[in-house]
Amino acid sequence: MKDSKRSMFLTHSNSTTGRRSFSLANKFLISILLLLPLFVSCAENTDYKNFHQAAFVADLHDDTPISILNGFDIGIRNSDGQIDMPRMRDGGMDLIFFSVWLFPSDYLEKDLAFQKANEIIDAVEAVEQKYPSQLRLIRTADEAISTVEEGMLAGTFGMEGGYPIENDLSKLEHFYERGVRYFAPVWNNNTSWATSAEFETTDTTNSVFGLTRFGQDVIRKCNELGILIDVSHSGEQTVKDILEISEDPIIASHSSVWNLTPHFRNLKDYQLRAIAEGGGVVFINFYSGFLDSTYQRKFDALLETRKSELDSIKDELEFLGKGDEYWETRNSFLRDDIERIKPPFEVLIDHIDYVAKLVGVEHVGLGSDFDGVSSMPKGMNDVRDLPKISQALFSRGYSKGDVKKILGENLLRVFKKVTG
Repeated sequence: MKDSKRSMFLTHSNSTTGRRSFSLANKFLISILLLLPLFVSCAENTDYKNFHQAAFVADLHDDTPISILNGFDIGIRNSDGQIDMPRMRDGGMDLIFFSVWLFPSDYLEKDLAFQKANEIIDAVEAVEQKYPSQLRLIRTADEAISTVEEGMLAGTFGMEGGYPIENDLSKLEHFYERGVRYFAPVWNNNTSWATSAEFETTDTTNSVFGLTRFGQDVIRKCNELGILIDVSHSGEQTVKDILEISEDPIIASHSSVWNLTPHFRNLKDYQLRAIAEGGGVVFINFYSGFLDSTYQRKFDALLETRKSELDSIKDELEFLGKGDEYWETRNSFLRDDIERIKPPFEVLIDHIDYVAKLVGVEHVGLGSDFDGVSSMPKGMNDVRDLPKISQALFSRGYSKGDVKKILGENLLRVFKKVTG
């Protein structure tokens, strides 16, 4: 009897142990299956970040030089602004185009355009001299590549508006010698020889639009020197004239898609096609108002709501002789309000995707406008967020090769073709 009971106990015990082992194994397997998406997600996150860091990444438009001129040190990590060298490395940016942009008062109220543009270039060159092992100012695509291969950041200049040449082709040549490698005829204000997108859209006097004879000479001189011609901010007729005259591919350094957001600063489909047919590239602007057609209405309503406070700020700055600081001061004052009306991150990818599908992935890139606009989509706070673009493009089915083109290879192609 003892043996029988013992046998029954052992059988029951083994059976129970077996069921318990089977149950534990099942639980372990289920846990693994439940955690698998997390493991895959972590691997994917690591993959896109590693991919982005290894790729050549170029940003065609950054307005940081005005801050540099005013004492902002991009060689150290900062809590304000959107660009500095430590954060550029975090975001994988390899080549930055420093924008030579002037306050309108420098050329509308004073004859300081040539002088101020040189001061901006001087200020950026001083950064290179202060941090010679971190930043190198380059003149060609090959120099950009070799600089990055040496573990340094590459920089060059784009001129946003032709005011500094002061109707003198020798001054255009001067800026070429100083390192300017793309040239936009206008900002929002006309030059005497080219009309802007804002002017052509808002003018009601039936003015003559486009390039004058001197403006045509400017385009030819850019071709001769090896300067990329930038049509961002140019009016439709000015763009047509440039496309007709230029023998080189042209770029739009920081524009988005009119068909998605009908803003005068964006490019229509026929313009996108014409730029692509000539071998050029459109670099997408990150500004919320150029990416989301509802943003401007929300922003205008915000300005109206805070009008009395903003008027007081403006009056005080003008009294102190600091009227040029109003835009930056206003945006800082409204920062929390602006954050609430920002569009989702995906609208930025929509514009990149639109151009890629319309004219080919070889004709689209990145032109952020960091440090130059009041709002970017949620999740795009500064240069550190650039890897999110790679992640989003992968999620839409883009191959690694195509993402590399968008991040920087398209720029290198057109840069090399035009500048040598």
